[in-house]
Amino acid sequence: MTDMRIKKIVIAGGGTAGWMAAAALAKFVGSVTEIVLIESEQIGTVGVGEATIPQIQRFNGMLGIEEADFMRECRATFKLGIEFNNWGHIGESYLHTFGYSGIDLNHLDFHHYWLRSQQELGFNKGLWDYSAHHKAAYQNKFAHMPKIGKTAISGLSYAYHFNSGLYGKFLRRYAEAAGVTRHEGIIDEVTLAPETGLIETLTLKDGSVVDGDFFIDCTGFRGLLIGQALGVKYHDWSEWLPMNRAFAMASEKADELLPYTKATAHDAGWQWRIPLQSRTGNGHVFSSDFTSEDEARQTLLDNLDTAPIGEPRLLKFVTGRRDKFWHKNCLSLGLSSGFMEPLESTSIHLIQANISKLIELFPNKSFSEAGIGEYNRLIIKEFDLIRDFLILHYHRTDRTDTEFWNYMRTMDVPDCLKAKMDMFDETALIYKDPDDLFGQSSWLQVMVGQGLLPETYHLRANALGEGQLTEFLGNVETLIDRAVGQIGSHQDYINRYCAAEALQ
Repeated sequence: MTDMRIKKIVIAGGGTAGWMAAAALAKFVGSVTEIVLIESEQIGTVGVGEATIPQIQRFNGMLGIEEADFMRECRATFKLGIEFNNWGHIGESYLHTFGYSGIDLNHLDFHHYWLRSQQELGFNKGLWDYSAHHKAAYQNKFAHMPKIGKTAISGLSYAYHFNSGLYGKFLRRYAEAAGVTRHEGIIDEVTLAPETGLIETLTLKDGSVVDGDFFIDCTGFRGLLIGQALGVKYHDWSEWLPMNRAFAMASEKADELLPYTKATAHDAGWQWRIPLQSRTGNGHVFSSDFTSEDEARQTLLDNLDTAPIGEPRLLKFVTGRRDKFWHKNCLSLGLSSGFMEPLESTSIHLIQANISKLIELFPNKSFSEAGIGEYNRLIIKEFDLIRDFLILHYHRTDRTDTEFWNYMRTMDVPDCLKAKMDMFDETALIYKDPDDLFGQSSWLQVMVGQGLLPETYHLRANALGEGQLTEFLGNVETLIDRAVGQIGSHQDYINRYCAAEALQ
C-alpha cells in the first residue's frame, strides 16, 4: 500500500503566525512528521497585535505553557476589555468587557430586566453598573476571580496585552525544543508539480531547496505561496472597512497599568493604546481616502499619553480575506490569509483558531477536497461574522462631524448585520450564531454603548413584581461591589505574580 502520511511540513515565514503554528504542530503531530520553518532575519514582522481576547488562554494551555512564565517573558499585563472613546458621540465612552452584566434569571437574559427598570421604573443605572469587569477595570484592579463569591455570577474573564515580538521568540524556543528545525533564508521561488499543481519545493536565495508534503504560508501580506504561486484571490472589504493604513509606535510605560485597552476614535479612524509592563503600544488606524498620511501621523503623536520611543512606522493593508484559506497542499495563516484591523484584537485569535481546525482536519497526501472544503467553510464563516461585528462599531454612530463618519454612518451594510441590528432595535433580542466568535454580551455592549437602545423588552421580564425587580437588581450590584472591593490593584498583582525580571 502507498504510504499517504504527511511526512514533512514546511512553514514559510516566522513571526507570531509561523511560530504559533510550529509550536502547536510540534505538540500534536511532531512525533510523526518533520516540521521545518523558513524565515529570514532580514524580513521584519508587522507585530501590531499586542492585545488579545480570552481564547489565547486555551492556546497557551494546550501547549502546557505556565501563565506566569509566559507573562513574565512577554512583558504581559491583564486585559478585561476595550474602552471605546468617541465612537457613538464625541465625549462618550463605554467598555466592551469580556464578561456579562448581571446574571440571567428564569432563563431570560439580564438585559431585559435592566431595560424594564429603565423604561418602567425610571432607574438611571447603566448596564455596566452590574458588571464586575467594568468596576474592576475602572478601579485599576485585577485578580484571578472565576466567580463572584459563592454565587452563579461569573467573575473576571480576561485576556492579555503582550509584546508580540517577544511572544514569537518565546514560542520559537518552545518549538525548537520540541524538534522544529529553523532554516534561515529568503524564499526566491515556489515550484509546482506540473500535473497536480501541488507545491513541491521552495528555493531560497542562497540556492538551497526545501521540499515538503504540506506547506503553511506565513509570508504576511505578500501571500507568496497562497496568492502569488497558487493564485488564490483576495476579497477586498474596503467598501465596509475602508481603513487601509496604520502608524504604529511605542511610548514609555504608563505610571499606572490599566487592565484594559483603549480605542479612541478620531476624524478618519481610531487610535489604540495598549499598556505593557515595559512600555505602551500605540497606533493610529486610518483611511487614506479621508485623511493624509502626514495628518494621521501627527494625530498619533499629538494623542500619546506618554513620551514617544522612536518614530511612527507606517503599515499598509487591505481589509479582507482569501477566497480560500486552504488550497491544494497549502494553508494560509495570519496576514497571508486575510486581515481585519486590530479593533477587537482578533488577529492572534484567528491564527489560533485556524491552527486548531487544521489539527482537527489534518490531511494525508490525498488532500481530500471534502476535508479542505469543510476547513474553508468554517474559516470563511468565522471571518465574515467578525467582519460584521467590526462594521457595527463604525456604522452604529451618531457622529456627523467629518466626511469619514458620515460615510460610515450612512453606508449600506451586509444584510446579516442589518437584520441583527433591526431585531435588537425592535425586540431587544440578540440572536447568537453558534459559529460567531463574539457572543450575545459583546453585541449587546457595543450596540448599547454606541446608542442603539430598544424601547421594549421581553414580556417575561414582567414576571417579577416591581419590588422583586428592584431587590434583584440591588442584590446583583451589591454582590459585585463587595467582590471587586476585596481585590487589589492590577499593578500590585503583576508585581507579585509575573513581573518581568529585568523590570523588578
